[in-house]
Amino acid sequence: MFGTVMEENLRYFVNNDCLICEDNHLFCQLINTFYLDIIQFKQAYSFLPKIILNEREPVRFLAGFLAACKANCQVFLCNPDWGKQEWQQVFNLIKPDIIWGVVGASCSLEKPCSLEKSYSLEKSYSLEKSYSLEKSYSLEKSYFLNNSTDKKAGKMPALLDNPNPQFPITDSPFSHIMIPTGGSGGKIKFAVHTWDTLTASVKGFQKYFQVEKINSFCVLPLYHVSGLMQFMRCFITGGKLVILAFKTLENSKKLDSNNLINNLNFFISLVPTQLERLLKKSDLTQWLIKFKTVLLGGAPAWDELLEKARFHHIRLAPTYGMTETASQIATLKPDDFLKGKVGCGQILPHAKVQIVGEKGEFLKTNQVGKINIQAESLALGYYPLNGEIQSYLQIDDLGFLDEKEYLNIVGRNSDKIITGGEKVYPAEVEVAIRATGMVADVCVIGLFDTHWGQVVTAIYVPNNSTILNDNIKALIQEKLSNYKIPKFWISVDSLPRNSQGKINRQKLYEIAVFTELSMQTKI
Repeated sequence: MFGTVMEENLRYFVNNDCLICEDNHLFCQLINTFYLDIIQFKQAYSFLPKIILNEREPVRFLAGFLAACKANCQVFLCNPDWGKQEWQQVFNLIKPDIIWGVVGASCSLEKPCSLEKSYSLEKSYSLEKSYSLEKSYSLEKSYFLNNSTDKKAGKMPALLDNPNPQFPITDSPFSHIMIPTGGSGGKIKFAVHTWDTLTASVKGFQKYFQVEKINSFCVLPLYHVSGLMQFMRCFITGGKLVILAFKTLENSKKLDSNNLINNLNFFISLVPTQLERLLKKSDLTQWLIKFKTVLLGGAPAWDELLEKARFHHIRLAPTYGMTETASQIATLKPDDFLKGKVGCGQILPHAKVQIVGEKGEFLKTNQVGKINIQAESLALGYYPLNGEIQSYLQIDDLGFLDEKEYLNIVGRNSDKIITGGEKVYPAEVEVAIRATGMVADVCVIGLFDTHWGQVVTAIYVPNNSTILNDNIKALIQEKLSNYKIPKFWISVDSLPRNSQGKINRQKLYEIAVFTELSMQTKI
């Protein structure tokens, strides 16, 4: 059933030119090429491979993704820009059989690998047990790794001549789709999804926004859940998918898809830093106004940015979701946003949210607690599953549901600062600092202190060099209680954020501790 539905979706997607990007004419050919890789592997070793999908080019990524899902393989979506440390984690965790994509200096690992001489550098590679790649290799196609003890000996067979092979591969009941989470200076984990969990997210989105076909303009990376789900929505519902690199969009190049946006109802997904940069240009601001909905997620947005979008009548839809829930589970509809409503909006039909207290009790309306999520789109767990399937997810975020069942996020429980016995939520302090108009970016953290337990610390990017800490403090004193006002201020050129706009807190703490030690040394 899964294969039949997927084939029908693919046929419609291709025949109606739903994929709009460079090299889209190669889409079907690449799906067959990747699928043949899997057949070739299975013929040689009699089992399905674990696949790392590390393709940078969108068409190659999507083709590889569909080929792996069609064959019911375990496929791991990976970030081509990961560094040495991240790739070492990934290889040790996964021990992959096939890698699709470019592997070069950026993901070289510590120990050298041995390459079998029987393979051309332009084709496939067989690596012997080691998961370490030398800097000198840039592998632009797929290669195979010999890291399983039960594989048959011998060379890989040649690719099959049939361009449309009809060899069903059904060793497992469904494919596992591993989507990365974490990794911004921390430990990379893979949330384990299936075609069904991703489809449930699409159906919930479709019902919530009351649309039949979902058209998306994608400027986010496809290996990330926010990019992948844009493809899934279009693929499953028969909508159009435009893919364009954000840098190209920001430079106002190749916007010949402008006419398409005029004629169709499109969704676009952005992270706050992307929205901020687009709103700095009048032509791109006018372009954004044309969208049916501008989904905003990935990281908390600040009030000044939201007010600017509202001023320009951008049909913004702030969202709340995560990799584990296959993107959003709560969204504020554009009409609510334009009327001044705040928060993350109502819960989508495929999900259920409850607020839980410290003792595990369910809290009432407007009571702050941890967020407990049940959803049809919920990941099965983290790789490796070890036979355990999660039925709910209780996360570190704190929030509450108001009288209209709108979800409001207070902040992360682990980010909470306790200073002199008082609780401080960084998001509240950050909002007050941003409202001064004196900073371009800010993050508030708690540093260890022998007297207070923790001291509230603001790390910020000033709008200009004349701004002093005292200037900012004077403007926030009327808005915040005294214990919430930062005692320690650090001015920096930029904050360490990833491509989704999320703060790398590990690096932030390193900056803060180093600055504090430097000041103590000077004293």
